[in-house]
Amino acid sequence: MEDIDLNLLVALDVLLAEGSVTEAAKRLGLSPSAMSRTLSRLRAVTGDPLLVRAGRSLVPTRFAEILRDRVHAVTLDARAILRPAAGELDVTTLDATFSIRVSEAFLELLSAPLVAAITEAAPRVRIRFVLKRDKEPHMLREGLIDLEIGVLGVPAPELRTRLLLRDRLVGVAREGHPLLTGGAVTAKRYAACSHIAASRKGEFAETIDEALERKSLKREIRVVVPGFPDAMRIAASTDFIAAVPLSCLGRSKLNEPVGEFGIRSFELPFETPEILIAVIWHPRVDADPAHRWLRNIITRVCRAAYL
Repeated sequence: MEDIDLNLLVALDVLLAEGSVTEAAKRLGLSPSAMSRTLSRLRAVTGDPLLVRAGRSLVPTRFAEILRDRVHAVTLDARAILRPAAGELDVTTLDATFSIRVSEAFLELLSAPLVAAITEAAPRVRIRFVLKRDKEPHMLREGLIDLEIGVLGVPAPELRTRLLLRDRLVGVAREGHPLLTGGAVTAKRYAACSHIAASRKGEFAETIDEALERKSLKREIRVVVPGFPDAMRIAASTDFIAAVPLSCLGRSKLNEPVGEFGIRSFELPFETPEILIAVIWHPRVDADPAHRWLRNIITRVCRAAYL
């Protein structure tokens, strides 16, 4: 197979994924000029330009679009085939990069203890956190990330899951807020406040609105933010209140001040659905010793934080 260079296949996969010579060079640890020469070789081998100029960007040709999924699948298969046979894993010498997709709240609350635990056990392992923008499973399916931490119930039956913790919504308001100083927090008094909603998609409605509707109540949402930490920060300096997962309180207890935010938590005066947080991965890495070790250490850190 002297006429086949599998390194070109890897380079083509990254080029088609990034759509940029510069970004592809960064991912492969090459200089932009070396990556440009590789693209020239790929053009000569395939007989197609592959990536062409469109203003300041590069866009794939029709032929490149047809190749993209096939090239990615073959590259993943090649990596799996050429990976050393599974043996006793020595994490102290493990040299690997893991990409983990998480929410902003997880990144703020648990990324530090997770990185500390991983670094202590495996000092050569690198972690890449990717912010979750949606619940679509394509990043796991395509091997763009190694695992995801999120709400149980992803729309992909082949994905594997492990429950990390059970969570629920609680209310937060600034210290001295009239809701917390004017008697018991009832559903009616709660609904009468101005509210902050946390939604990645910018939606105003939440499960809380369904709970209030069952009591013939309606609230006014004045602000929508992408994540729960943003909601907590705004609640700390305004008369708006928010509902966040109990896990966002960290080590703070319910009905007590919450860390450095300057807010106090309280029990919601109605029931909301339980939130099940899980680690999620694709079957292709289920038996991989390094991936199994990563899943186990994430489970240990998360459960230690909230159990």
